[in-house]
Amino acid sequence: MNPTQPRWSSEDFWKKVAIWMTAGSFVILILLTFDTLSKTSVGGKRVQAYGVINKDIDYRFDPKRNRYVPVVGGEAPLFGKALTEAEAENLVTLGKKTIQAKNCMNCHTLLGNGAYYAPDLTKSWLDPAWINESNRENLMLAFLQHPEQNARTFGTGRKMPDLGITETEARGVVAFLKWMSAIDTNGFPHNFKTIKHQGD
Repeated sequence: MNPTQPRWSSEDFWKKVAIWMTAGSFVILILLTFDTLSKTSVGGKRVQAYGVINKDIDYRFDPKRNRYVPVVGGEAPLFGKALTEAEAENLVTLGKKTIQAKNCMNCHTLLGNGAYYAPDLTKSWLDPAWINESNRENLMLAFLQHPEQNARTFGTGRKMPDLGITETEARGVVAFLKWMSAIDTNGFPHNFKTIKHQGD
């Protein structure tokens, strides 16, 4: 090193800085990964256990947190049958795999990720488009299996194609969408009116 050259301007100094910065960033990345996994694991505070599909779910504004949050209420079993945690997990997993196999994200978004041609599905279980809670499950099943005959375009002209979804797969998709509606998404989507509170 040139004696007149400041240490901070030498190549050797910046090589060492780069190594330490890279190592430090790597450690921080590992810590953040474990922190994220702990917060997004099923059964945690933000991501409910699969058995939540046996409960009544809504999405309301929480003034204390200043954002919309899922509200889990009393018993409301999906398709009128309470499921064990293992049965609920199997049904939700079938729905998730069906959504992946049918490439739903080519048109829809899930948790804000995907394409923007069709509606976001994050809180679709709670969508007022299903008209009333008592018939929602049947309407969803019919729509998923026969979208042409049960189209809900609301003047957009956009229709879901028939993807050959079976009744078993459709039940799984409905379970997945109900479970996903219980995820705390930090207020996304904002100002979403639910089937219970359409006029609020």
